[in-house]
Amino acid sequence: MKKIHLKVIVPLVLVALCLAYSCKKNLLTQNPLGNLKPENVANAAGVNGMLIGAYSLLDGVGGIGGGSNASGSNWMFGSIAAGDAYKGSQPSDGGQDALPVGNFTANTANPYITARYTLLFDGVARANDVLRTVPLAKDLAASDAKSIIAEAKFLRGFYYLELRKMYGQVPYVDETMKDYNVPNTAEIFPKIEKDFTDAAADLPATQPQAGRANSWAAKAYLAKTYMFEHNYTAALPILQALIANGVTARGQKYALNPVFQTNFSPEAAQKNSPESVFAAQNSVNDGGLGQNGNAGDDLNFPYGGPGGCCGWFNPSQSLANSFKTDANGLPLLTSFDVIGQDVSNGATPWTGNVDPRLDITVGRPNVPFLDWGNPPPAWIRDPTDGVFNPRKNVYSQAEQGSNSDVTPGVWNNVQLTSNNINLMRYSDILLMAAEAEIEVGNTVNAEADVKLVRDRAANPDGWVYKGAPYSTGTSTYARNTLGATAADKYVIKNYPTGSFSDKNFARKAVRFERKLEFGMEGIRFFDLQRWDGASSSLPNGSLVSDGSMATEINAFFAYDVRINSQLQGAHFTPGLNEYYPIPQQQIDLSKSLGGKAILVQNKGY
Repeated sequence: MKKIHLKVIVPLVLVALCLAYSCKKNLLTQNPLGNLKPENVANAAGVNGMLIGAYSLLDGVGGIGGGSNASGSNWMFGSIAAGDAYKGSQPSDGGQDALPVGNFTANTANPYITARYTLLFDGVARANDVLRTVPLAKDLAASDAKSIIAEAKFLRGFYYLELRKMYGQVPYVDETMKDYNVPNTAEIFPKIEKDFTDAAADLPATQPQAGRANSWAAKAYLAKTYMFEHNYTAALPILQALIANGVTARGQKYALNPVFQTNFSPEAAQKNSPESVFAAQNSVNDGGLGQNGNAGDDLNFPYGGPGGCCGWFNPSQSLANSFKTDANGLPLLTSFDVIGQDVSNGATPWTGNVDPRLDITVGRPNVPFLDWGNPPPAWIRDPTDGVFNPRKNVYSQAEQGSNSDVTPGVWNNVQLTSNNINLMRYSDILLMAAEAEIEVGNTVNAEADVKLVRDRAANPDGWVYKGAPYSTGTSTYARNTLGATAADKYVIKNYPTGSFSDKNFARKAVRFERKLEFGMEGIRFFDLQRWDGASSSLPNGSLVSDGSMATEINAFFAYDVRINSQLQGAHFTPGLNEYYPIPQQQIDLSKSLGGKAILVQNKGY
């Protein structure tokens, strides 16, 4: 397809015709090219192709700005920036661009922050183009048109929720608008609510493809939106309905997988499981020249190990320490970081109990890493990276060549995998429900929800074992093998009945449970943000912060800087760093005809 120079303008990018995704053009002055004219795509085939294009950006790759710096997994913005992990690699590798994001020293021109912004608005543009074109497709059955409109609204709501989480104040443009250069001074949560509400009403309960959004996924994201608004009374009945009756797009009743590792398997038979509420779909060796693999996480492999490159995204010492448990199998909510008692590190490492989710989340020295054996020291690229390797997105040795790409001529093919990106798991619904139950005073129900999550973690079938072969087909170690032993002192038990009657304790317990359950999944930063209270304040106003987000992140910096010198100078400023800055390029481009900028920068940047 012909390439024409593109000056990226967001939100002005929303005028783009969705099928012109690989075309580059000045969006303000040129019309769509050739067969991409509206009259040539206003049919059933064209609309469905546009919808697929809107789905395709869920993984953060493709379109405008896409790539590992805009990954749908939010590994940089949601995990590294919250203390789950270090940037990894060598200090000089990505130091100018990536390191400032995690250290909160990034300026308004940071390419990571710009890339995610433009990628997400490209997703919005694609959804809007579907909505504009459906009424023109005369060969589209009414029932199909209804479902496609609902899917497009769901995707628009998804991309806008991501934008609202990241940047706080963003402009809202829908398919009816003709002036795309709009201000970002109004709260967009009500618009996001409406998109998910409309989608939930018109989407079917099941879909012909597992990766499509269904009505239950729309309800789940509506509930999550309410959780960001601290509207627990609105979120709770939806969450309760999801727990009681929710099904996947395949029609499977929502349920926790018995084995935690199953959630991170690239095996086709284990993906889109009953625990998968919504996921970005990835595949390899499918004739797509590697374009469908999980390229957004292609840096995040042990150095020289599985994937061959690149040694980024090393789990932090503080995250590993969070999995310590006491004699009763409960987490050390406030005392997990103690110098001289680090998990798997130092002269006197921790010798007590640990939560078994540790070794599904973190690749540790002397602990089997799937079927690759114990991780060798060479897998750690630089001493500043600590001693841990990322694990949740890595394929097993037996899957190399089947669930990793082998397409000739694709330079990074061994780093491209068929791992889906878990955008929402059922355990998220359970723990959001527990959180909402606590806030409305139903602590008994909250205990029950947390118990389900901890019971799954306590299932010995899902633990890591030494001296036992690993099965990719079941995501388990053959623990009954003669001589097999648990890889560590795994002890995890439930909170005593009635312990959640103390509301403050219950909050701490649920919030810490989310840290353990979703470590390295790009979630922690945004959890801390909504608990801090910052996300409930209107954009452009004085940011309301209770300091809790700053307290946790700065405590991580203070503890881990002795291990990772790349954290020198890192500091989270309350009332500022709860959101990332609006890219300055977009503010400059919003100066209509040389006048005053339409977009307003977040305060403090």
